[in-house]
Amino acid sequence: MGRVTERRKVLRIRDGAVSARPDTLVAEEPLEIRLNGKPLAITMRTPGDDFALAAGFLVSEGVLASASDLQNIVYCAGATADGSNTYNVVDVKTAPGVTLPDFALERNVYTSSSCGLCGKASLDAVRTTTRWPIADSPRLRVTTELLAELPDRLRTAQRVFDRTGGLHAAALFTEDGELLDVKEDVGRHNAVDKLVGRALQSGGLPLSRTVLMVSGRASFELAQKAVMAGIPVLAAVSAPSSLAVDLAAETGLTLVGFLRGSSMNVYAGEDRIALPQGAVRG
Repeated sequence: MGRVTERRKVLRIRDGAVSARPDTLVAEEPLEIRLNGKPLAITMRTPGDDFALAAGFLVSEGVLASASDLQNIVYCAGATADGSNTYNVVDVKTAPGVTLPDFALERNVYTSSSCGLCGKASLDAVRTTTRWPIADSPRLRVTTELLAELPDRLRTAQRVFDRTGGLHAAALFTEDGELLDVKEDVGRHNAVDKLVGRALQSGGLPLSRTVLMVSGRASFELAQKAVMAGIPVLAAVSAPSSLAVDLAAETGLTLVGFLRGSSMNVYAGEDRIALPQGAVRG
């Protein structure tokens, strides 16, 4: 589809010198997600991996749990008045027998690229029961040394960021630090949905032996998406929100914030963190 970046003219001012030149920007377009033909949500996203994004979104909503729950995903032809296909509308068709939750009171139709849960009616509505309780998953332990390496590994894997500087990223790593997958998007929640959706499509859920690394902060929504996908460890380069910490503590999610160099804060689930030998608790 090739719509990840676009070119725009910019007036560049550097040390008193002025020049007009083209600049590469990350593309942002709306994606309408329909469920069995009915409009469900609109999110602002970077085009690409749209089917994975839609599938991952429905995992976090408790609709999909395995590839067998999904019949197909298609772009909707005739999405505009003139009948053209904008590739900005996808329809997800669930397999026969899949029970759908009641979305009527849970979500408004629009979600922005920075907040995918602003339309939720209440906190209780988003505390969806996961099909893979993290507290019951196989225990894994990650070292602080490995965690300290993940931000640089994530940054190295960001291809479009180097050209635009305007994308968030999310990556899945094994407990040994192997990079499994990485996605970029204007919305960090979209990047996570693309990861989870790809895992669902390939039969990889639950992601019970992985670490989710995200650029930026760790919001409640990202913590929820990790829990719904069975991911036991969520690490972020910036701060978590108070609700993200509360959800992590309730569900057994290991939540690491301010992961910068060898420094980090562990807000919940510290039993999965192997501390350095000789570390002294203050």
